[in-house]
Amino acid sequence: MAKDIGIDLGTANVLIYVVGKGIVLNEPSVVAIDTKTDKVLAVGSEAYRMVGRTPGNIRAIRPLKDGVISDFDITEAMLSYFINKLSVKGFLSKPNIMICAPTNITEIERKAIVQAAEKSGGAKVYLEAEPKVAALGAGMDIFKPSGNMVIDMGGGTSDIAILSLGDIVASRSIRVAGDRMNSEIVNYVKRNHNLVIGERTAETIKIKIGTAYPEPGNSDKTMDVRGRDSVSGMPTEVTITAAEVEEAIHDSVEQIVSAAMAVLETTPPELAADIIDRGIMLTGGGALLDGIDKLFSERLTVPVIISEDPLDNVAKGAGVLLEHMDTKTAKENND
Repeated sequence: MAKDIGIDLGTANVLIYVVGKGIVLNEPSVVAIDTKTDKVLAVGSEAYRMVGRTPGNIRAIRPLKDGVISDFDITEAMLSYFINKLSVKGFLSKPNIMICAPTNITEIERKAIVQAAEKSGGAKVYLEAEPKVAALGAGMDIFKPSGNMVIDMGGGTSDIAILSLGDIVASRSIRVAGDRMNSEIVNYVKRNHNLVIGERTAETIKIKIGTAYPEPGNSDKTMDVRGRDSVSGMPTEVTITAAEVEEAIHDSVEQIVSAAMAVLETTPPELAADIIDRGIMLTGGGALLDGIDKLFSERLTVPVIISEDPLDNVAKGAGVLLEHMDTKTAKENND
């Protein structure tokens, strides 16, 4: 028999949850292709190692941008590769697929995601809103008549939602997240240090010394960064501090805080009271940014909790929904 699967089709990573097994795959959303033959050379981790390091005829492509499909054929090839790798298809049956998407995508973008999943080997494909699924994966009980708030900061989008009775009451999705922060670090280092670095190096800087809340102790961390001098063109090395990284990503973090405030302002008062009691759940890779919980808590005047495994929440939540599949909880998009 085919095993049903939940997919977190992220801008930065693809995670797959197999019913009965848990999360069995977590790989970067990157595909390396030969531009001369259009042949797929590598997918996932192997392709990610090639980013910024390939000869002219090989391109490492990220087929998802801002949480939606920007290259349909490459996305389909990537999903097919991952699904075949997991051997979830039955002898005569195909797996049902639960796939997650940002809340504000268009009907065309929704159809593209469903079609890509169908073409890559899915039987029935269900599409669910990312913050709802992330809240489930983080262990929140969203099916009771009480307010729950979740902020899911991924690679391409940040999704903010208030949930009650198993559905979204108020939400916002903005295309400001991890990728935007990386490019802001790239621009900052070039502007202030005349050093040209790649997106991968920027991500490493963000993970190692990045902070959203400068305070004594964490602002003093430093990191040696290597790249190309934009004036001389020669390889060189500079030292960057955590305070500089905070300055570089400040605007992006502020935009996410503003979006969260806008969602809270439209929340019914009864649910707002619940959120003061329960706090806000942070999920997604952005939740791992040092000091982000303190910043949100200070600005929104509400307790903030970081989920246990923020990177796995969406995939876990998709698995939970699949295992308790019910006509009320999953809207079928197969029409």
